[in-house]
Amino acid sequence: MKKLKGALYGVVLGSLLLSGCSNEQSAAKDYELSDISFPVEEDVTLKFMTGSSPMAPEDPNDKLISQRLEEETGVHIEWDSYSGEAFVEKRNLAMSSGDFPDAIMNSGYSDYELLNLADDEAIIPVEDLIEDYMPNLQKVFEQAPEYKEMVTAPDGHIYSFPWIEELGTGKEKIQAVGGTGWINVKWLEELGLEMPQTTEELEEVLKAFRDQDPVGDGQTIPMSFILNGGQEDPAFLFGSFGVGDNWDHTVVTNDKKVVYTPTTNGYKEAINYFHGLYQEDLIDVEAFEQDWNNYVAKGANERYGVYFTWDKNNISGENYEMLPALEGPDGHKNVAISNALGFDRSRMVITSANQNLELTAKWIDQMYAPLQSVQNNWGTYGDEEKQNIFKYDEDEDMLKHMDLEGTAPVELREQTALGGPLAILNSYFGEVTTMPDDAAWRLDLLHEKLVPYMNADYTYPNVFLQLEELETISKIEADLSPYVERKRSEWIVNGKVDEEWEAHLEEMDRLGLQEWMEIKQNAFDDYMESQEEK
Repeated sequence: MKKLKGALYGVVLGSLLLSGCSNEQSAAKDYELSDISFPVEEDVTLKFMTGSSPMAPEDPNDKLISQRLEEETGVHIEWDSYSGEAFVEKRNLAMSSGDFPDAIMNSGYSDYELLNLADDEAIIPVEDLIEDYMPNLQKVFEQAPEYKEMVTAPDGHIYSFPWIEELGTGKEKIQAVGGTGWINVKWLEELGLEMPQTTEELEEVLKAFRDQDPVGDGQTIPMSFILNGGQEDPAFLFGSFGVGDNWDHTVVTNDKKVVYTPTTNGYKEAINYFHGLYQEDLIDVEAFEQDWNNYVAKGANERYGVYFTWDKNNISGENYEMLPALEGPDGHKNVAISNALGFDRSRMVITSANQNLELTAKWIDQMYAPLQSVQNNWGTYGDEEKQNIFKYDEDEDMLKHMDLEGTAPVELREQTALGGPLAILNSYFGEVTTMPDDAAWRLDLLHEKLVPYMNADYTYPNVFLQLEELETISKIEADLSPYVERKRSEWIVNGKVDEEWEAHLEEMDRLGLQEWMEIKQNAFDDYMESQEEK
């Protein structure tokens, strides 16, 4: 194994300096099996590391999905499972020390990390395994060849197995907008207020919530969010002031120019708007530092007038409706399209210590069987101890979503689903499974309220950059992203965005923004040219 790059594994450098690089490997022994069919008759074990939700069982084998997989394949999986930051640390330590598992599931690697691991020969290319042993994944690639393109590295190799979840296409896909605003319509009715249609009207509604205090005892929170918190960030409202904002601060204009949103005047005006709300005591004082559990607890008690998230059913009750696209001070109305896809390039990797490649590949391929993928993604059926998300219709050979009876979809999913590599294509709905009620409901809402106001024609594609480009991007973002997040918070609380704007633009340039923009724009141009050639 080549010497691993310290920049990738900074989390564990201290321990490595003390311990050096170990030659011990935790991968399974070589069972010398070939022409394998399931269930295998031999007593075999593969050793996988995985990241898991803290809401899930500590041992993934306690999940019914895992137990069924073992019964069907005859393969026992010895899991080394961790949650959150502990997983990242353990994953990096294992790969840096050479104490490799056979594979890592839910691996969470960035493109930069993935190519570094490949360059260091810590993980292996898998395109030959796919061709020789993985008919389920091959069928997915045949039906949707764009995913094979997206998972193929610039050097022509495939180093990881993807997670794919389609729900709609183009502006109609469910990921087209991430976190949206949700407003308490019960309070609107009680206070005789109309649904706001402009940012000015929203401010007046929030003031009414503050002054009338529907919760009582000063417990009413007019607006809450988790700043820089993904789906719970209030970026949705930035569209009322210009090109808007999204999770990666990257939009593409209709003349095909890549724009970093914190450089735009609309971004500045949105910050001014939020500062005005903060000055009027309309924003939750904990919005700048609260965690998910605290955010959910206040939402469950319906203390919010307006808050932001993907799906209200994960936080509040039925008294909330999706906030419409609001008209800004100059009459502008826009919903920024997210660059997100139901796609994760590196959901599973095989390490170079693995001596049972055919066995591992065939096991992973079971994850891409349509009925198995559906369960891996959402949960299973027939569990006599835990709530089920599906009922299996034997006559139709189809998984049908059940009424969750008030259970938050994300909660049940994290408790019972296995995650990992999988594929759910749009063609599966109505054939393999039903569409989740919460997804169908959200798609209808987006179509009705937000899609008509998506002004952009393009999104930034999921391009796979060269290792050198990824290294540059990663170095720049290591300084640029924290800076942008810090100023976002400071300006909403303290103001001064107008006075500091020119210095802000200069600071982003100093941190490498122009080089970042050049790489991003060139990659977008190359992508568009490749699409036009097809």
